[in-house]
Amino acid sequence: MQVVREMTIQGGVAIMVTAQKLPTIVNGVNVDNLFTTIDAIKAVPAIAKFKFRIQNRWEGCGHNRSAINGFYGAGQELSRAKSFVLHADEPTVLLGEDSAANPVEYLLHALAACLTTSMVYHAAARGIQVEEVESSFAGDIDLHGFLDLDPNVRKGYQGIQVTFKIKADVPDEKLQEIVELGTGHSPVFDSLTKGVPVSVKSERL
Repeated sequence: MQVVREMTIQGGVAIMVTAQKLPTIVNGVNVDNLFTTIDAIKAVPAIAKFKFRIQNRWEGCGHNRSAINGFYGAGQELSRAKSFVLHADEPTVLLGEDSAANPVEYLLHALAACLTTSMVYHAAARGIQVEEVESSFAGDIDLHGFLDLDPNVRKGYQGIQVTFKIKADVPDEKLQEIVELGTGHSPVFDSLTKGVPVSVKSERL
């Protein structure tokens, strides 16, 4: 919340009045803070560097879990008030115990979450009020690749289909532009569609 000081004249006497200016909120995003962050990065580019981390442990069969807490950003190590734990498993048809979503479903969730957040943030920065967003994601995988039955079949998704439904006070032709604010700025979408180097090493436990 910003503090605004204004001068007013009462009875020929100048009086300083202090008032609090409410933050500008669009789509639940504090736009004032958003632009403050942008200005800070322009002034000190190094604070834009972030590194996110997880720690994963195998629990048996198709079940493993990841713990998430600390990360590096804004020039310092940061930690959350509590850790998050994400469990992953496989459905019974894929020999798991179906105790949690499987990794490729988490990938769809990560893509959905990142596209939605990116879309909403960048719409807010442009003053576009978004009332509701729903989306559906589906991905196609052929187990011939995972099981080494056909070297010509890739092991990952062969394609992902995405549909967004948006409620906003804009013409229909502007809806796609709002969606493209997500695809044009999402780190997960960028990582999936453009690829990202992944280095893997092994150590003895």
